[in-house]
Amino acid sequence: MNLDTSAPERAVLVGLAADIFPPEENATEESLEELEALLETAGGFCTGKVLQSRRAPDSHSFIGAGKAQEVKMLAQFTQADMVIFDNELSPGHIRALEDLLGLPVLDRSALILDIFARRARTREGRLQVELAQYQYLLPRLSGMGESLSRQGGGIGTRGPGESKLETDRRHIRERIDRLKGELEQVRQVRSVQRERRQKNAVPVIALVGYTNAGKSTLLNRLTGAGIPANNRLFDTLDTTSRAFRIGEGTDAILSDTVGFIAKLPHHLVEAFRATLEELEYADLLLHVIDASAPDRASQIRVVDKLIEELAPGTPVLRCYNKADLTDDIPVERDSVVLSAKTGQGMEALLSAMERALNRGKRRVRLLLPYSQAGFVDALHSGAQVLSLEYTGEGILAEAVIDPILYGRLREYIVEER
Repeated sequence: MNLDTSAPERAVLVGLAADIFPPEENATEESLEELEALLETAGGFCTGKVLQSRRAPDSHSFIGAGKAQEVKMLAQFTQADMVIFDNELSPGHIRALEDLLGLPVLDRSALILDIFARRARTREGRLQVELAQYQYLLPRLSGMGESLSRQGGGIGTRGPGESKLETDRRHIRERIDRLKGELEQVRQVRSVQRERRQKNAVPVIALVGYTNAGKSTLLNRLTGAGIPANNRLFDTLDTTSRAFRIGEGTDAILSDTVGFIAKLPHHLVEAFRATLEELEYADLLLHVIDASAPDRASQIRVVDKLIEELAPGTPVLRCYNKADLTDDIPVERDSVVLSAKTGQGMEALLSAMERALNRGKRRVRLLLPYSQAGFVDALHSGAQVLSLEYTGEGILAEAVIDPILYGRLREYIVEER
């Protein structure tokens, strides 16, 4: 069944909480609700949910034969087209469950990949999603039965376009290598752009956060970008960057990034490495938090963990967004309370960003003798140059400099603001 038809695909959602699982891998009522939101984003409809608790997953059927029979009866009663698991399934579990249930079986990773395939618009985004899909499918070719034969249908079947999923492993490995090569070219282009920004001393601020936290709405509020900002998961996949002015004499680049989510497929993180690499080179991260989310604390932990993995050491400013929807917001150091929708807290955010970027920096006027003209290159490569004038007395420059340059240029400073 194709999602473009009027009848959405119907799915029973199943999750397993096992004593031997790490906490982040267990299914919960909250994670099943999130899985339902993901299903709706993919164009499907939830007909029922089943949450199973065991000491350990069943070696054959994952949830146990008895529970699998319950799921089968629920799926038949609700006329479901498929069953989607909140946990990641092995190829063997997928095959066994499809035999037991008589329906296609997907896991959370496959559903997220399906959404990304549906949403990717730019060439870079499509390359990244296709790479993630192939990397997900390669070890599962021998284990996925019914779901592989549905290529081109509905949820979970928006696979790589030009080849059937039954394609041999050699072809897929060759395609993965080609995709990695093309994405390496993207990475090189980004590197050149990054060097140009650094040479011009333009700071980069990257928006990060859980999916649907309001990053795109905040980007629009600060820069007037006018990009679509809808209340749905993974609405933004393709990076958008815009120049904007934070304060007097402080310009910056603001970049939106793909939202994070619990149990984000590892292959997806790897495939989007060219995009997420921007976080590593950012001067400041704005961690946008949905302050109204019931599971706010767990969402924060998910994003903090990925920030530590992708951009360790980068300064982070927490932005508690959607303040128009809740009063339950903690008072924290290095945080701002705001509403990107209404504009509440924008002045405080701009001030906080300026302080974070200029922490330890000073705005000075310099008079460099022509014998020290080499310092002009140092200013352009390591400072924010606000003005430069060649006079009869020497080179008059105004710049925002860090403590190291301040020490080197102290004797030439004529005014400090």
